Amino acid sequence: MIDALTLDQLRVFAAVADTGSFRAAARQLSRVQSAVSHAIANMEAQLGVSLFDRSGHRPVMTPQGQALLANARDILLRVDAMRARALGLGEGVELELSLVVDTLFPIAQVGAALNLMRATYPSVATRISVLPLGGPVAALLAGSHKLGILAGEHFRHPRIAVEALGSVQMVAVVGAAHPLAQDAQARATLAAPELADHLQIVQTDTSTLTEGRDFAVLSPQTCRVSGQDTKHALILAGVGWGRLPLWQVERDLAEGRLLRLPTGSLGRDSQVATETYLAHRVDQPLGPAARALAAALRQPDQAPALGGCA
Repeated sequence: MIDALTLDQLRVFAAVADTGSFRAAARQLSRVQSAVSHAIANMEAQLGVSLFDRSGHRPVMTPQGQALLANARDILLRVDAMRARALGLGEGVELELSLVVDTLFPIAQVGAALNLMRATYPSVATRISVLPLGGPVAALLAGSHKLGILAGEHFRHPRIAVEALGSVQMVAVVGAAHPLAQDAQARATLAAPELADHLQIVQTDTSTLTEGRDFAVLSPQTCRVSGQDTKHALILAGVGWGRLPLWQVERDLAEGRLLRLPTGSLGRDSQVATETYLAHRVDQPLGPAARALAAALRQPDQAPALGGCA
């Protein structure tokens, strides 16, 4: 009977699907292989369908198994979220609050929110990491950070809950000493092939989540950097062109050190908005200080309006 299904069976089912074999699932779950096989056999009997085809060297998930796997994962995520919420309701104040922030998010906004949080929880130590691209999601999944701020739509994971915060702006710029500056000053529209003739400064990912992928890279000539400040400095020096958060370059633009690239290939007026999100793992409860910081970040006067990948 379906009512006899257990969460343990669902976890074994998901583990076999993730690892590709009963033996590997047994290692992951610290069990003997026979216990994993027995759990799957009981689950199949209760559901009345075969979840895996065992005729080959390795078990292959059946179409019925593929269809039911999504339901199993959904149930496990909901249970983990319920457990995390229950733990959070009874948890004391944290000794340390860890936050990972996307490099495109204005750090001044984080500082303002931290001040609000510390007014209530002054004894809580804070640890903040600033990482690009898939870095914040990887840090949350690894459990090294409890709360995160993500930018963009490329980094989603079913174990990460997200909530929209606001938008940051990304603008394509070039240094005043760069050959493209003359076109920028004349507001001569530049097509993508013309930009491709010049070196593009590109932010690299510290995580493996974007391996083999590029975002808004138009030039075959690239200089890849590990930090947003390095990218900013190289563009200022005239080494190449690239996109930077508007909050980071507003003063440079106003004082003529940087110029907007007149191109429609990277948004209207070379500018595009990127959504930002507050994020945490669904199976890890947020303590009182983390909830207070999240609330401060949600406040309308904390929402980023200035700043936004390649």
